[in-house]
Amino acid sequence: MLVSVTAVGAVLAVGLATTTVVNVVAAESESHRVESYGQKVEVAGGLMNVVVNGEGEDIVLLPGFGTSSPFLDFQPLVDNLAQDHRVIVVEPFGYGLSDGTERERTTENIVSEVHSALETLNVDRYILMGHSIAGIYGIEYAASYPEEVTAFVGIDSSVPGQPGMDTQFPTGLLSAAKSLGLLRLVSAASDGYGDAYSIQAREQIQMLTQRNSLSSTYLNEMTHIRTNFEHALGTGFAKELPLLLFVVSENTKTPEWLGLHQRQASSVNDGTVVPLPGEHYLHHTHAAEIADGFRQWAATRAK
Repeated sequence: MLVSVTAVGAVLAVGLATTTVVNVVAAESESHRVESYGQKVEVAGGLMNVVVNGEGEDIVLLPGFGTSSPFLDFQPLVDNLAQDHRVIVVEPFGYGLSDGTERERTTENIVSEVHSALETLNVDRYILMGHSIAGIYGIEYAASYPEEVTAFVGIDSSVPGQPGMDTQFPTGLLSAAKSLGLLRLVSAASDGYGDAYSIQAREQIQMLTQRNSLSSTYLNEMTHIRTNFEHALGTGFAKELPLLLFVVSENTKTPEWLGLHQRQASSVNDGTVVPLPGEHYLHHTHAAEIADGFRQWAATRAK
């Protein structure tokens, strides 16, 4: 048994040494292959990347937690909406091509930084559209800048009080996993992007995933997830702010998911829920349905 255990340990040590070296070499190579997009604006001592497409009424898109490249992740949806809107994708610090930051990743800081980026671009009246945790950030954002946000559109967005958000994440262990190259192995085995994404886009997303996932900025925001959700308890969107919520119709892990969003929609004067089949990243597979549903909803409100 001792010989067997020693042999297994030796194999693991060699394997981890190999993945570590491969990760370092690959990361250096990828740093020269990541393609630039968007424009940089100075915010709180760092550079934040923002991408603007199209013309018309402004839509500001905010990503879910940990999205490696918000613009590339949203691109099929952006391409559709930009046919008749100006779509602004903000990549918060630690996301996409934006810098990292040492500022704490509290909801307050993230919201103020995003607003500063938009302010620099003279974007001052817009529909806020966001995926996942942007639903929590969006509540504070709309409350902080009510004269600017004309509506909120959620893409399977988070809601205050949703279950499972009191988890303490093992950030130290995750950081070690990245250094050992294990993140590269896991991400290489999964994709999650539909046919709407080109091979080139997928390659760029993979490289930015290796750069941004489990970075110090990423892990700091992960650490704040529990407290950010705690601070959101009892909060909600203003009654006069229109809401449109695209929601996964059947969430097997959280059966009450659809009901939570229906209650959120009923808390405002003009709230609409659109259930869609699929997984959490609805915009990967339902970009056209989301864009068309948004247009129909917007046309109804305009009458």
